[in-house]
Amino acid sequence: MIRVQLRYSFRLYPGTGQRAALAMAFGCARVVYNDALRARETARSEGMPFPKTGDLSKQLITEAKSTPERAWLAEVSAVVLQQSLRDLDAAYRNFFDGLQGKRPRMGAPRYKSRKDTRQSVRFTANARWSITTGGKLRLPKIGDLKVKWSRTLPSVPSTVTVVKDSAGRYFASFVVETGPEVVLPEVAPELGIDLGLGHFAVLSDGTKADSPRFLRRAEKRLKKAQRELSRKEKGSKNRDKARTRVARAHARVADARREFHHQLSTKLIRENQAIAVEDLAVKGLARTRLAKSVHDAGWAQFVSILEYKAARYGRTFVKIGRFEPTSQVCSQCGVKDGPKPLHVRVWTCGTCGSVLDRDINAAVNVAKAAGLAVSACGAQVRPGLVPAPRGEAGTHPTPQPSTAR
Repeated sequence: MIRVQLRYSFRLYPGTGQRAALAMAFGCARVVYNDALRARETARSEGMPFPKTGDLSKQLITEAKSTPERAWLAEVSAVVLQQSLRDLDAAYRNFFDGLQGKRPRMGAPRYKSRKDTRQSVRFTANARWSITTGGKLRLPKIGDLKVKWSRTLPSVPSTVTVVKDSAGRYFASFVVETGPEVVLPEVAPELGIDLGLGHFAVLSDGTKADSPRFLRRAEKRLKKAQRELSRKEKGSKNRDKARTRVARAHARVADARREFHHQLSTKLIRENQAIAVEDLAVKGLARTRLAKSVHDAGWAQFVSILEYKAARYGRTFVKIGRFEPTSQVCSQCGVKDGPKPLHVRVWTCGTCGSVLDRDINAAVNVAKAAGLAVSACGAQVRPGLVPAPRGEAGTHPTPQPSTAR
């Protein structure tokens, strides 16, 4: 039985008063988070026991509302403030798990700034938020927000997070749980994928998906917006407007890239029963001269989308190690003949004579390394000359002396 948690985001269009109420909620949640972080850091520096979440909730929320300095905390939903404390718990948990090797290392929790361009608050079920019959999102102490519903939620959401991004846009993010009813019928094809820069994805069946290069195509517009931002006086309203224009230009690029990833991943998941990809060292490649192109491709985002869709729709997803010599092994005979420069796109196997496309050959080897039943015929550009065995090379008109000792 497959249970997958998904996040659905929808655009919000709050009014002027609702924007002010949301700004108040963002600020209150940030203050409670910073107060709790300060209390724990103070206890750590003084050698005191680590304050528990329940004690912090009583001190920083319940008791603070009765003081003149924090009386304005009562103007927002208490659930928002409680979730802010849980976010701090999650930040500490991730930090300590990283130190113990349970997950990738993360930095210690840091204070939030009111100048951060991205803000968010979360409402759980006990906040009594709801979706009205008219299709609006009703939030406590904020009101009914207009929502642009682009699709139907597959199940009743458990939480909703209201996010204001760097471009000044508002989104409602719902967490839903899908059941096994979305599992697709089984199909026969199994696929290996080689991700690259010349072509975004090369499939083991010989298909190549071009790289849209969204960032490269928008560079001229981004450069103009960034130049206008640099000319504005710091701290002025015109500079804030220019910063928003730059953020919106980058948001358009990110949205287009995400849409491309979703369309391609959905197509691959629907048409193939099993998919294998290579675990690329994106962080390492991002430190080379190809950094901008690597970030523009967005391989990590595509692989994560492919992975959760495979789990949701009942497909097999395999990620092979990054040290597999997929570009050094002939997919026809399996002989490894060493690394090749990047400019070598077609090469001939010195053993079997097959003429191989570098990317398609790598995709076939990715599938084979994952144990998928994939044919290697797609890796061959044209049939090569197979050298004949010496014993069948021909006969001479006269007997030749034997060279065997």
